Amino acid sequence: MPQSLTGLFVGLILALVAAVGGFGYFLLAVVLGAVGLAVGAHLEGRLDLSSVLSGRGRG
Repeated sequence: MPQSLTGLFVGLILALVAAVGGFGYFLLAVVLGAVGLAVGAHLEGRLDLSSVLSGRGRG
């Protein structure tokens, strides 16, 4: 199973644990699923997040 798919499942499961009520928690589930997918894709090498995570370059 690809790591991006595993990351998506982990994000969705964690969000479902928190999603005990309301539309706001549904949006939280979608956001956490997207974050899990992005982290999994980064670990898999299909997405480069180094420019986002490195911050401003100094020097």
